[in-house]
Amino acid sequence: MREKVEEVINSKIRPLLQADGGDIELVEVDGGVVKVRLTGACHGCPMAAMTLERGVERLLKENIAELERVVAV
Repeated sequence: MREKVEEVINSKIRPLLQADGGDIELVEVDGGVVKVRLTGACHGCPMAAMTLERGVERLLKENIAELERVVAV
């Protein structure tokens, strides 16, 4: 599953975050849980939780059916 997650991050999520000065790092895939770290302008941003939930998690779940949740570390 890690390869699927990396593909979605690299093709769909990272370009969106980089357009606003941020980025994302895949930390771990543990079963259906994906752990990521938001970096750049996203790190510490007041909207980071919304970005994670409504952006990152939504896009990953749309593309990977077995995904349960995404958490920031």
